[in-house]
Amino acid sequence: MAKLSEYERKRNFGKTAEPAPRKGGRGRKGAPRFVVQQHDATRLHWDLRLEHEGVAVSWAVPNGIPRDPSENRKAVHTEDHPLEYMTFEGEIPRGEYGAGTVEIWDTGTYALEKWRDDEIILTADGRPCGPLGRARLALIRTDGTG
Repeated sequence: MAKLSEYERKRNFGKTAEPAPRKGGRGRKGAPRFVVQQHDATRLHWDLRLEHEGVAVSWAVPNGIPRDPSENRKAVHTEDHPLEYMTFEGEIPRGEYGAGTVEIWDTGTYALEKWRDDEIILTADGRPCGPLGRARLALIRTDGTG
């Protein structure tokens, strides 16, 4: 799948336990899923992944997902990941891209309000006692200054 070519290019699946994309993936029924993974790599950060059009569209959030809706946080769009990554937890070996520990911080489904190239708005329904819980999130592309 062309959407996952960058993901595949960056990984050696003979060395990492990260999931390789399945060819001819199956469609899923129901609300789209999200996952927030704590990634203790070179720098601790959180990865937000949204199931969309057959892939997990991904952002790195260096300072964590805000719990207070009045707070804004930087999120850096990264390469799409295969849907199988939505349940991945484990150790990425030293010397491999993204080396470090990946743990699921929260997961659930989301209701999409808007999806454009420069703005995504959604309401996430995470684990009932999870750190995110139910939250409205907005991802807005900026010019990166300020």
